[in-house]
Amino acid sequence: MRVAIFTLFPEMFAGPFAHSIVARAAARGLISIEIHNFRDMATDRHRTVDDYPYGGGAGMVLQPGPLFAAVEAAALPEGAPIALLTPQGRTFTQQTAQRLAAEPALALICGHYEGVDERVRQHLATEEISLGDFVLSGGEIAAMAVVDAVARLLPGVIDEESTVEESHQSGMLEYPHYTRPPEFRGWRVPDILLSGNHAAIARWRREQALRRTLERRPDMLDRVSLNAKEQRLLDAWRAESETNVAGGKAEMGEPTDTGSAKVIHRSVDN
Repeated sequence: MRVAIFTLFPEMFAGPFAHSIVARAAARGLISIEIHNFRDMATDRHRTVDDYPYGGGAGMVLQPGPLFAAVEAAALPEGAPIALLTPQGRTFTQQTAQRLAAEPALALICGHYEGVDERVRQHLATEEISLGDFVLSGGEIAAMAVVDAVARLLPGVIDEESTVEESHQSGMLEYPHYTRPPEFRGWRVPDILLSGNHAAIARWRREQALRRTLERRPDMLDRVSLNAKEQRLLDAWRAESETNVAGGKAEMGEPTDTGSAKVIHRSVDN
C-alpha cells in the first residue's frame, strides 16, 4: 500500500514510523510512506502557505494552491482516497480503517492553523476524517493514528488471528487478558483460563466482551448480532444495573473484591 502524507512538519513523522509494526511493514515492502512538505509548492520567495481569512476572524487559513499542487505532483492512482484530517470530519472507526486498508493508495492532508481554504474540502479531498470531538494543533498526530490503524490490517503485516477479536473488530470491546504469573499480589487469574477447556474459554471471552461493551460502550451493542443466549444475558445484566441504581448500590461493572481478579463470571443456562 502506498500512503502519501501532506504536512508542514515532516520531521514529526520520523520517530513514529521508524519503530514497531509500521516500520516492520515498510521494511518488508508491505507499505510505503511518503512525507510531502507542501510548503515546497509555495510560489513566492517567502514560501507562504497561509493567509488571513476573507471576512475577518482569528487565525490564518491554509491556501489552496500549495496543497493542490503537492497532491497533484504526487501522482496518486486515480480514485485513491484523499482524506483531510480535521475535527469537522467523520469520526475514524475500525470500519474506516478496514475500508482504507483495502485501497492500493491513500493520501492524508494534515490541516493546521485555523483550517484550510474551503475549496480544498470541496474540490481536492474526497473525505474528511476526525479522531473525535476534540481539537489538535494539526492533523499530524491524527495522520499517525490513521496510518498505524490501517497498516496493521494489511495482509501479512501481523498474524490475522491477532486482529479477529480485538476491540471494535467484532463490533464489541475485547475481553480481559491475563498472563503469568497466575497470582499477583493476591489477584488470581480466573480459573476458567487455566482450565484448558477451549470451548469454555471461548464462551467466557465472548461473555466478558459483551459485558465490557455494555459497561463502557453500550452504544456499540446496537450494531452487534447476538444469539438468544447472549440476548438473555444482556437483558439480565441490564435489569441488574437498573436494580442496583434504584437501590443506591454500586453501578453494574463494579464487582466486590474477593481477593481474586475483578472479573464477572456470571452466565446463564441455554
